[in-house]
Amino acid sequence: MFSRSEEDHIKAIHGLLEDAGQASTKDIADRLHTRASSVTDMLKKLAAKGLVKHAPYHGATLTSKGRRHALSLVRKHRLWETFLVQRLGFTWDEVHEVAEQLEHVSSEPLIERLDAYLGHPRFDPHGDPIPDRDGRMPERVTVHLTEAQVGLRHQLVAVKDGSDALLRLLDSKGMTIGRVFTLSARQDFDGSLQLTWRGGGCDLSAQVAAHLLTVPDNT
Repeated sequence: MFSRSEEDHIKAIHGLLEDAGQASTKDIADRLHTRASSVTDMLKKLAAKGLVKHAPYHGATLTSKGRRHALSLVRKHRLWETFLVQRLGFTWDEVHEVAEQLEHVSSEPLIERLDAYLGHPRFDPHGDPIPDRDGRMPERVTVHLTEAQVGLRHQLVAVKDGSDALLRLLDSKGMTIGRVFTLSARQDFDGSLQLTWRGGGCDLSAQVAAHLLTVPDNT
């Protein structure tokens, strides 16, 4: 058993390694909104438990044991987000904080039954992949909307690192997961985009588009 603080640090390290390839003490502290000195103390504890490797001034990496536990936390978080949206009627901008609490439930039988109840989903409401019970991630080739080809049809499949404010903005523009659209124009001046679909469309700034992942739509 690990404390919530220990698990938060493990998950933060995993996220930083996935996003940036490194997890410095400062970056971990920034992600968890705590002091670097507190992170250093925690890294020593996690290293003693065989979960991380920590080199002063070089940050932290996860051991195989630490990575397995991090993926278990990611799995639980994303399954709970899916449950909250699909079964309890939460919106996709409301679920992160609740799932942050529920991910620390340690009952494996509960999580496996939750997974089966939901039909073994491969992606959560934000389009993030859900690891299976063995830590395997579903694979999907995506393209950032900022790099998508003008004039073709695309489907929105994921929002990366989306704040609640960004998710609400996307909702207001009709840009939810699964939306099929044509990328009609990209402005040379600021990179802003014009999207159209049957019965509607919207304009997006390059800043917003940088968070959106798409796949070609061939239907």
